Amino acid sequence: MPFKSLLNRLLEDIPGALGAIIVDWEGEAVDHVTRINEYDIKVLGAHSGIILGLLREALSRIDNGDLSEVVIRTGENKTLILPLTEEYLLILQLGVEAIVARAAYKMRRCVDELRDEFEFD
Repeated sequence: MPFKSLLNRLLEDIPGALGAIIVDWEGEAVDHVTRINEYDIKVLGAHSGIILGLLREALSRIDNGDLSEVVIRTGENKTLILPLTEEYLLILQLGVEAIVARAAYKMRRCVDELRDEFEFD
């Protein structure tokens, strides 16, 4: 699947973007682009799937609607997680200098393109 061109453009459009990865619901990498260690982006992808699953479960218990995006901030990085479908998600790793609002906007557009361009079922 030719996801790499969309992921590369996402990294190019966001100053401070370190890597992007598409993973399935089990955390298995579908495709990725990275400026950091490949192993690190795959570990991030695997763990983000777990986080997203737990958040979805919590939201369903309180009947609070569907999860649209997650932003995790740490001292060094920021991570954005957006579901593509029930089975797939897109994760973007940002450096400390990246602007989250700009990255989230660009990432939403990328998700729309991925959904339009490819079928994930």
